[in-house]
Amino acid sequence: MKHAQFSQTLLERRDDHALGFQVKEGTREFVDNLLALLFPHFCKERFSSAEELGSRLVLLERDLKRLIGPFLQESSTTPDEVTDRFMSALPRIHDELWLDADAIHRGDPAAESIDEVILAYPGFTAITVYRLAHNFYLQHLPIFPRLLTEYGHQLTGIDIHPGADIGEAFAIDHGTGIVIGESTVIGKNVKLYQGVTLGALSVDKKMAKSKRHPTIESDVVIYAQAVILGGDTLVGHHSIIGGNVWLTESVPPYSVVYQDHTMKVQAQHDPKNVINFVI
Repeated sequence: MKHAQFSQTLLERRDDHALGFQVKEGTREFVDNLLALLFPHFCKERFSSAEELGSRLVLLERDLKRLIGPFLQESSTTPDEVTDRFMSALPRIHDELWLDADAIHRGDPAAESIDEVILAYPGFTAITVYRLAHNFYLQHLPIFPRLLTEYGHQLTGIDIHPGADIGEAFAIDHGTGIVIGESTVIGKNVKLYQGVTLGALSVDKKMAKSKRHPTIESDVVIYAQAVILGGDTLVGHHSIIGGNVWLTESVPPYSVVYQDHTMKVQAQHDPKNVINFVI
């Protein structure tokens, strides 16, 4: 047979790394169904009673147990235990998400209502998926939290690792291109703009599970394209980090950090200092 050897190799590798049928698709479906229950903005149907919502929560709980089972095959923790902890935490997570939506609404003059934030702001969607995934990360459930946040990443262009520790009333404005690393710690009432990176100075594999990413204290604003790196880097509370800043050292509370650069403007046909751009 022409492909016999490769087919055998494929079979062995698939058997060694199988996590169940359509795990990725099931994860996306779980997120979509949960969003539809938490917020009517994501729902295709109308629920008329608390009992009806309660029944859907029971179905969601059942589906979650089935979904996470393959990830716990080598663990002493059971799907029932993980699911019970998640469902118990869900009311608190829901409260936190309303605080996030309110923070985005209060901080953006373009936002006319909290409903607009929930419906149309990718930053809110990314935060929502992160907060759900973070609960599973704290329970040491392998892979599944990353599947959740990677789905959020695909939906929004915002990459938040489920291991990041993010306080309440977190606001993301625009958001595209934001990256928040695994060991990042963010306090309360923090606002990020598009393109911000909270990353590591080193990607050495030996540093896995160490504090590689910065700490951002409460009431900090970080403007577009700022890059803050390193596990020892701390941004003090009530600080402002300007756009395009590259920061690898700590700054005290109430700091303002910005790039000091010069910009020149001249007429296009000025014979002095002619610039020819060649691409």
